Amino acid sequence: MDETSFERAAEKTLQQLMAALEEALGDEAEVDLEGGILTVELEAGGTYLLNMHRPNRQIWLSSPKSGAWHFDADPAAPGHWISTRGGGRLHDLLGRELGHDLAPG
Repeated sequence: MDETSFERAAEKTLQQLMAALEEALGDEAEVDLEGGILTVELEAGGTYLLNMHRPNRQIWLSSPKSGAWHFDADPAAPGHWISTRGGGRLHDLLGRELGHDLAPG
């Protein structure tokens, strides 16, 4: 994946996640996307950070529950990002930790 394709795909994923998180979490969290960094601050405590990591062409997740994760674009399924440690999908991991279905449309 070239840099331009990566940036488009990652930005689209972060925007989709922002919309899904705002809808799913409502008043339970403050969700903000700025400069390629998606921040989810939970009212109950804890902050999730997701960002585009351009040099590796990955999306990185920092989770207060499970730590650091790196995700590569899934060439077989556009819009899906696969963990470099175990192969799980970004949307599934985040949804499981937050207790909501965040699957891409």
